[in-house]
Amino acid sequence: MKYIIKKMSVSVCAVLLLASCKKFSDINVNPIAADSSQVQVEYFINNSIVGAQMDPDVAERSFVLYWKPAGRQASDWDGGAINVGSYNDGWSTNYYNQLSGWLNNANTAIQIGESKIAAGTAKSYTPNLIQVARIWRAYLMSEFSDNFGPMPVDAFKGTNPQFNDVKTVYYYMLAELKDAASKLDLSVNSSDIAKQDPAYGYNYTQWKKYATSMRLRLAMRLSEVDAGKAKTEFEDACADVNNLITSLDDNFQVQEKDGWSPLTGVMTRSWDTQPLSVTLRNMYLGLGGVKSADQLGAAFQSAIKPANWLGQRYLDHFPVKNNDPVTGYWLDGLPYSIDPRAYKAFSIPGDVNNPNYPKQNGDFDVISTRNLKTSKGDKLKSVDAKYTWNARIDGDFGPKDPMNELFNYGGTMPRINMQFRNSTQKRIFFAAWETYFLLAEASVRGWTTPVNGKTAYEKGITLSFNYWDNGVVAPGTAAISPFVTAYLASADYNNCGTSVSWDHTTEPPASRSMQFEDGYTGTPGSASIVYPANTLYKSGTVKNDRLTKIITQKFIAQCPWLPLETWNDHRRLGLPFFENPTIELPISTLPALTDGTYMTSNVKFFPQRLKYPSVLSNSSPEGYQQAKDALGSDDAVLTPLWWAKQQ
Repeated sequence: MKYIIKKMSVSVCAVLLLASCKKFSDINVNPIAADSSQVQVEYFINNSIVGAQMDPDVAERSFVLYWKPAGRQASDWDGGAINVGSYNDGWSTNYYNQLSGWLNNANTAIQIGESKIAAGTAKSYTPNLIQVARIWRAYLMSEFSDNFGPMPVDAFKGTNPQFNDVKTVYYYMLAELKDAASKLDLSVNSSDIAKQDPAYGYNYTQWKKYATSMRLRLAMRLSEVDAGKAKTEFEDACADVNNLITSLDDNFQVQEKDGWSPLTGVMTRSWDTQPLSVTLRNMYLGLGGVKSADQLGAAFQSAIKPANWLGQRYLDHFPVKNNDPVTGYWLDGLPYSIDPRAYKAFSIPGDVNNPNYPKQNGDFDVISTRNLKTSKGDKLKSVDAKYTWNARIDGDFGPKDPMNELFNYGGTMPRINMQFRNSTQKRIFFAAWETYFLLAEASVRGWTTPVNGKTAYEKGITLSFNYWDNGVVAPGTAAISPFVTAYLASADYNNCGTSVSWDHTTEPPASRSMQFEDGYTGTPGSASIVYPANTLYKSGTVKNDRLTKIITQKFIAQCPWLPLETWNDHRRLGLPFFENPTIELPISTLPALTDGTYMTSNVKFFPQRLKYPSVLSNSSPEGYQQAKDALGSDDAVLTPLWWAKQQ
């Protein structure tokens, strides 16, 4: 049998963390890889794309327990790790090994395609497949680097590759995307292998749009650390808007399938509660001025509260050592107004007759009444969470934790809705709204763009609204696109002090007067609620400028498919506002977060990356040392990447 792939040493495989450290040439034992005439490039591309959809094992650990909490699309209630600066070596190993396999397949596709061309056995579409594999490989490299940091850019070339720093990795990816896109022949017909491409069916025009839009994403990632390079790359990529993903039909997305395979939905594990995060709750509430009464049916009307209502205050049971602007309060009903996408994405507790209600967790689905207890464990009060809207903050609740069933029970809080749990959707990797929000940000920065900032911003929001009405099946919810005109014009502030309207940049007042009742006695009261100071962005003095609006809207639009990107934006900009973990007791993994600092924001309070798994240091100490040297600091969760805020 003729080998068509160069053998690689065990040390190289260790560097790339193939789980078993097999030689790369072992791929040749695959039945479809018998010899150069039988091996097909498209098989390896398909295997790489399908594999990256993540089987339930790796999806739960990376997508649900790492990315969603780090990107604040869900509370860390299920994991208790990443958002307090901790990690799980087993989770990281599992993800790292599989990611290396996806990269392996992409690189193999390139090598096989090149060998076929050299041997004169290539098909008309082989050169294009090589470019597709290069484009997809660039995405996988970005996923690798945005999680761990340094990686080898010369991997799988038959020599022991060196770990490169993140700057080198980014420059390489940007060059690859530009070159590969330029070499795609859009006239080539590949309909006979279309089924081997689960994203675009080998529509090369769409692959070119994906490559060019990815250049926008990666170029913008450098905006705070390498502004000249970022501007040059971005402006070059966006010069022709026809080469970008600008419609929902162009989204890079892959259909999920039920079962247990890489195509199983990434959010399907029934035991993963995936409740609404405090970050999202604060962004949603009041944003856009769309009333809950206009969004919900008759059964909910009596549960909707006035605009100035905080809810019930439980200072003895709820954590207060954090900078959540409404900490200590339980909203005993539904908000007066809320971003219309909130009810699309998350369930209302107790709405059990809704076909979209997440019915996977037994009594989570039917029981919404839970107890607050005394310090001795006796029942103090029962609280009914039906038709309420609350979120559990991450961190250490200290002695309040065992006293508080209300926050330690997933059924009392909004959870990601059923359509994302049953493998019926298309997993999105890049959507048209992101293109427009990137263009809007570039415009704010003064870069040359094909559309102005306001147009791009409003188009991004509109596409997000359209997606929820047309691109995703959400039974039990009404259309929200009719709200978009009023939403775009709204000057109402959310809990973070940000409004929607592009032209409304007036900063919110220092505080707002709100009403509440003591949860224990029922005594009414009033409170002056201060809008949070996000000291990671402009020293906390700005809450409603255009960049804050853009990133707020981008964050909401990316939910729930792109938590890695919401994490990336926060690491890059400090936007949007992320509340600190609560510290009723000190958190050993966040030593800088103390009684004296919890009201400020600091990169030392938020996860910055994933540690390399121990299999790297154990199997390749030299490679691990290279990685740490390229990182330039400790291999730690709190070590910022090159392009991220450093302090």
